[in-house]
Amino acid sequence: MPRSLDEWLAYQTSVHPQAIDLGLDRLRQVLDRLGWRQPMVPVITVAGTNGKGSVSGFCAAIMAAAGYRVGTFTSPHLRDYRERIRIHDHLVDAGALLAAFERIEDARGTVGLTFFEFNTLAALLIFEAARLDAWVLEIGMGGRLDAVNVVNSDVAVVVSIGFDHQEYLGTTLEAIGREKAGIFCAGRPAILGSREMPSVVADAALAIGAPLKRIGIEYSYEMAPAGEVGAWRFRGSRWDLPRLPAPALAGETQYGNAATALAALEEIDVRLRIPAPAVLQGLTQVQLVARFQVIAPANARSPTWILDVAHNPAAARVLAQNLYALYGGALPSGAGPSGARTLAVFGILADKDASGVVAELRDSIDAWWCIPTDGERGRSGASLAQMLRQQVAVPVAAAADSAAACREALAYAHAQDRIVVFGSFHTVGPVLDWLEAHELLPRAALPEYTAAPGGT
Repeated sequence: MPRSLDEWLAYQTSVHPQAIDLGLDRLRQVLDRLGWRQPMVPVITVAGTNGKGSVSGFCAAIMAAAGYRVGTFTSPHLRDYRERIRIHDHLVDAGALLAAFERIEDARGTVGLTFFEFNTLAALLIFEAARLDAWVLEIGMGGRLDAVNVVNSDVAVVVSIGFDHQEYLGTTLEAIGREKAGIFCAGRPAILGSREMPSVVADAALAIGAPLKRIGIEYSYEMAPAGEVGAWRFRGSRWDLPRLPAPALAGETQYGNAATALAALEEIDVRLRIPAPAVLQGLTQVQLVARFQVIAPANARSPTWILDVAHNPAAARVLAQNLYALYGGALPSGAGPSGARTLAVFGILADKDASGVVAELRDSIDAWWCIPTDGERGRSGASLAQMLRQQVAVPVAAAADSAAACREALAYAHAQDRIVVFGSFHTVGPVLDWLEAHELLPRAALPEYTAAPGGT
């Protein structure tokens, strides 16, 4: 049996012949052998093509500000596998994680589990042992057949519907929406976080008797008039919260994500009281790495760095909007030292719509460095650069790896420029390491949760 975390993670990639194999039967079989039971505390499950990380982050931060112990399961990770399983915003204890893997391995017998299924089962065991007040679970892919959907949620959120993972979820927005709506439970609220949601999502909720909460209908938000205290107002089925502060997460889209989180939280307020001061505190203290994360220059001679895991066209469109809102658009290539430029370090998996991503950002970027992504779904920097040169008329380079791309972009940049690192988690994670190693990013404090009552 593997002993270290790295050995376990390598082992888990070999247990099942397919990296992705959607379905719940294998998990239910193993959970039955483990004697696991559905949680007795409120569970919020969050799905969506984009925005689910932000909504999960807002929910967890606000409940933590109210004094509750919250378990958060997200994926993928950027730098440390344990980012996926957090208890009260602390990384899961490595020993507890290894113990959970051993229990799963003993129970599974000949049942083949995917890497993500191991991950999900470990989170469920750890959260059960920690005796939490609430769980926030982020769907990995789709919804109906995603491993996380083995948990019966008290509130189910679908943030947005867009094109991604079409080979598994379908080739139309309606098909994708139908899969994501599979997380809804009869008699329990279904929160819709986009005004552009395919009608099949609402239809699916109504068909099983899940009470609908749609943004702009059953709940809404509005920006405060100029000069008024507070940035915005939330109106829901139970809460009316005026004079709310701007969310700590940057970008106009985060107001909608924050409102969607509040729409979910007010549904569990009858079980976990969430006072208004906790809402204000959570909104301003939430942290989420690589969601339009702006890193101020280290000194007067350094450019600004911006990190974003935008890896599909819809997310790239939001990134372009955020860049425009913050900087007023990009100047033409060759603007020189007197004008700020936007430079890109870009890497994306082979099964993503790279051309669609570039189409959304080509008018915002003055030079590109393309880097390879690893693994079975990886794509070389050279092939990415070749595709880019057919779509843009600005400089494009293929770098050997993320470190080389960062060095080259930094050498090319002027102090007033910004370097945007975006695309796959496999792109942004290594750049975080590089920035920290070169003292361009404050060293990350990764607290570890070590006091899970009862252990695992």
